[in-house]
Amino acid sequence: MEATSEYVWSPPVYYTGKEPRLMRSLNLSPDPLFPENFVRLVKWSPDGSVALAQCENRTLQIFDPESSVEMSTTEPHSLTEPPVSLSTNARIFNQPAPILDFVWYPTASPQNPASFCFIASVRECPVKLLDASDGRLRASYRIVDHRERQIAPHSLAFNLTGERLYCGFEDAVEVFDVSRPGEGKRLHTTPSKKSKDGLKGIISALAFSPSYSEGESFYAAGSLSPTPNNIALFSDSQSEIPIMFLGGGPRAGVTQVQFNPSRPHILYAAYRGRGSGTIYSWDVRANLGSPVEVFCQNSAAALDASERKVNNQKMRFDVDVLGRYLGVGDPEGNVSIFDLGSSERAVDDTVVEGQHSFLECDTQINRPVLEFIAHEDAVGSITFNPLRPVALSASGARHFKDVVETDSSNEEDDEVNDLILRRSAPAFSEPNGRKKHSQPVTFDSSIKLWDFSRAAESEMGVCR
Repeated sequence: MEATSEYVWSPPVYYTGKEPRLMRSLNLSPDPLFPENFVRLVKWSPDGSVALAQCENRTLQIFDPESSVEMSTTEPHSLTEPPVSLSTNARIFNQPAPILDFVWYPTASPQNPASFCFIASVRECPVKLLDASDGRLRASYRIVDHRERQIAPHSLAFNLTGERLYCGFEDAVEVFDVSRPGEGKRLHTTPSKKSKDGLKGIISALAFSPSYSEGESFYAAGSLSPTPNNIALFSDSQSEIPIMFLGGGPRAGVTQVQFNPSRPHILYAAYRGRGSGTIYSWDVRANLGSPVEVFCQNSAAALDASERKVNNQKMRFDVDVLGRYLGVGDPEGNVSIFDLGSSERAVDDTVVEGQHSFLECDTQINRPVLEFIAHEDAVGSITFNPLRPVALSASGARHFKDVVETDSSNEEDDEVNDLILRRSAPAFSEPNGRKKHSQPVTFDSSIKLWDFSRAAESEMGVCR
């Protein structure tokens, strides 16, 4: 009698007792038109085989981070080791304007060409459904305002079945039937421009709760407006009336919302500006007026309110497939890993009274179980692989030197403020030669692949 072997999939297990092993460091291909190019957002495909990166130079790049990976490296990683160029194995899809957001199709896989696609939002263009193998346009979905202008959404999300696409923009969410390109159904998040009710401002973040129970299909929407209760929950079936609002967070714009994959009642949110460096979480079954937990990075907690710099860059976090760990980067190049299932809560009274003085006393403040230096620049994105205990981190930011030259001290402050507001402007000189602006620079624009497996842990030294 022949013994039959059956493959059983085991979820990835991340070991955070020691620093992960650097498997590979990748660099973007040089672009003469965008020498300051860097990755703003990177995401694994749903099957974990390839990754998709949104770049500053208006390109979307698909690559396999693990191709030709040298597995013999056992020494602790070095930030100065030479990276490998992405040009050797990346498929680059150029876009006509800046990219605002993208999202993989829920079942995208290179093994299934029909589903191997993604949605991209490009400024002043219809929403695009692009083939991930060659970048060709499969379908487009139009969002048009009252002046017949094309609107590009700031946030994208599929419902759980992948049948509908949700697109967030100013004061509304547009819903499309994926199988029917063209125009969709508009759900207004506020009754009118002058009304104070509802969810106002640009809908900058969307996320569906991973619950397939009938009657429990709902999604969260966050707004960039720095107002109280700027996160709302909507039913997938009850149109544009919010189910509830979440409160207790900072007065800052929401940059990302995400539900816990294994606990669909837990919602995480990230903010920009004065709310950066901290992830807030709510239990939608309980008190919605205050977060139940706050995940504070050590780099943010080390500074008081007067020393912290306001950071408007989006710092994308991610939660692993089991809902056990949360990873996020910071402007200093560090990556922090939080244990979402830990029963031990380290509360710093100084931080509670200062940085998070607006929180209720029963809100738990958590510290990372692992923090390590990953890059030499801001880590704007981190993503966990859904099938293996590896993660990708991407770094890069715009930095400006003292580039203002003037012959009038009275105009110096105005010109500095003008430079800050026009960060994306190209270098130029005025005819009178009174002032000059230069291109921003990037210190580290790399993508790194990290191994969090037990084998990697046994090979590494003690985490710094």
